[in-house]
Amino acid sequence: MTDSQMIREIKEGNTELYSELMRRYQRKILAFVYHMLKSAQLELMAEDICSETFYKAFRSLHSFREVDASFSTWLYTIARNTVLSELRKQRSGNVPLEESGYIPVAPHELVPEQAILRNERVGLVREAINNLPEKQRSALILREYDQLDYQEIANILGQSVSAVKSLLFRARSSVKSQLEPYFYEPVYEHYEGMKSR
Repeated sequence: MTDSQMIREIKEGNTELYSELMRRYQRKILAFVYHMLKSAQLELMAEDICSETFYKAFRSLHSFREVDASFSTWLYTIARNTVLSELRKQRSGNVPLEESGYIPVAPHELVPEQAILRNERVGLVREAINNLPEKQRSALILREYDQLDYQEIANILGQSVSAVKSLLFRARSSVKSQLEPYFYEPVYEHYEGMKSR
């Protein structure tokens, strides 16, 4: 059964089908929400926001029109708006990290030095992505983490495909320039006290 057929039946009263529709998209929407929240260290809220997204979509399903967008694009848009709303609430409330529910966890299989270095690198990348303007950050997450194509991202962000490519170019350039000081290792051709061979 296609999304369109399921939505048509749900609109006609067969609401049990909505759980099947949720199953199709739950993993992708959860991953998207998780990555958007990760930059603000609120990833523990991902499941709640994912549930809220599906609830909002169900409540608004009667207004969904396939001529405007595909169901998945519409769902990603709701997820994105729900995340942005939560981030605004968190910012205005200035919730301390201890109360946000975020608990940093190091992978067990790494020795302490490796875990520290890995966490430091992850933290630097996360901070670089978090520093991006919202549309660049969303475009980067949708492309790199969710593997969506340019047209889908354009629909979700309400932009043209060329604008999305531009957003991605600027986002990647910004992340690269923010990270260069940490990962660049200068090579000295002539170092005092050493002979070049």
